[in-house]
Amino acid sequence: MIDDYRNHDAMGLADLVRRGETTAEELLETALSAVLAGNRDINAMTGFFEEDARRRAGEPLPDTPLAGVPFLIKDLVYIEGVPCTYGSRLYAENVPDHDATVVERFRKAGLVIFGKTNTPEFGLNVATEPVLFGPTRNPWNLDHVPGGSSGGAAAAVADGWLPAAHATDGGGSIRIPASCCGLVGLKPTRARNPQGPDVGEGWSGMSTGHVVSRSVRDSAAFLDALHGPAAGDPYAAPPFDGSYLERHSERLRPLRIAVDLDALTGQAVHPECVAAVERAAGLCRDLGHTVDAAAPEFDRQRFGLATSTLVAANIALNVNGRLQALGRDLADDDIEPHTRMMRELGMSYTAEDYARALQVIHQTGRATARFHERWDLMLTPVLLSPPVPIGWLDTGGYDPATFNERFVRFWGFTNLQNATGQPAISLPLHWSADGLPVGVQFVATCGDELTLLQLARQLEEASPWFHRLPAAR
Repeated sequence: MIDDYRNHDAMGLADLVRRGETTAEELLETALSAVLAGNRDINAMTGFFEEDARRRAGEPLPDTPLAGVPFLIKDLVYIEGVPCTYGSRLYAENVPDHDATVVERFRKAGLVIFGKTNTPEFGLNVATEPVLFGPTRNPWNLDHVPGGSSGGAAAAVADGWLPAAHATDGGGSIRIPASCCGLVGLKPTRARNPQGPDVGEGWSGMSTGHVVSRSVRDSAAFLDALHGPAAGDPYAAPPFDGSYLERHSERLRPLRIAVDLDALTGQAVHPECVAAVERAAGLCRDLGHTVDAAAPEFDRQRFGLATSTLVAANIALNVNGRLQALGRDLADDDIEPHTRMMRELGMSYTAEDYARALQVIHQTGRATARFHERWDLMLTPVLLSPPVPIGWLDTGGYDPATFNERFVRFWGFTNLQNATGQPAISLPLHWSADGLPVGVQFVATCGDELTLLQLARQLEEASPWFHRLPAAR
């Protein structure tokens, strides 16, 4: 059953349920069996709630494209009665009394949620190795990272436990693990999907949520299920009428695609990542698109300082807010050393620093918008290298100089889109000589997820990846 289960994406499984060839209960048990077989090696899970999932799987299903499919939520998002730890010992006993808006929408779509996935503390790392739960490993090679911060979600999907899983992205955290694990990872436009009810925006507007998936049509179907503002949202993405799922397979006009190989961190790009971009560019040319080198112009140093200011300020708020709720001071073992450093940095900034940082990222957004008046899309690497070894980006036994030097040699393309609000997608079009996935990133102007999905569908047909899975262990 598991082998046949893995041959279907989420829409395929939902179709089997609709046709009476299986049930939501049977799919859930298959998913649980896959998790139990694989989690000892992968360590992608932070918790299960099987009995509630079994009850919900037995209830009448809505008539939706995803109804009956097993699903997992990243451990940064609230589910009523289920611990939400943010990967942190400080939040280990945090049990919310309500669902996040996205969880409500996932349930309305008929998804059967049965557990939560591992994330680095507060989503701060591009590897998933929290002290609280230990490292998540890449199913393609257990000695390497699955990326972060949605590393648990991506590892679960890549290992075939389920066809798609919830993910969030504040600096690349959907696209990076998608790249490392050979998946589709769409980061939607700012405010395309809701962040409520507890916050109006994540990381000062830089964070958003969606899924990692094995197929493009699943990513489109999940966007249909999630998108649109909720009551009280401070702002919304440019409106989209109709269905991403129905329209993503429409014929696509010839596009103008700019290639940018210059990392925001100024570091060298690994030859495998360059090769991935060159292959993607060649496929795009074969499909009739125009591809050439170009990049938006903005002050990269000021941009980097601005984004780090906003992230650090939000980490300080998260840590200090929890301490206030607990009525105590910070203990030595509450948070990891890297998080402690970020909290202290955030507390050192002034209100003027914060306002200035917002101005810089908004100026950067205008610069990229002008760039997209000429170019429909931008093509870049997702990362500066293939997946790095477990422990290479350790935040537990933390040495700041080593960590920071390594971090900027691995991460350096994705956070621009978080700051500008643009949608971007990672596609699995290349594998390294060592057999590790190496994704490429396509970026569109704000509000234009449809073009990304249409091009992704073209590339999926030109260079299929769905049946490429990690070797059985």
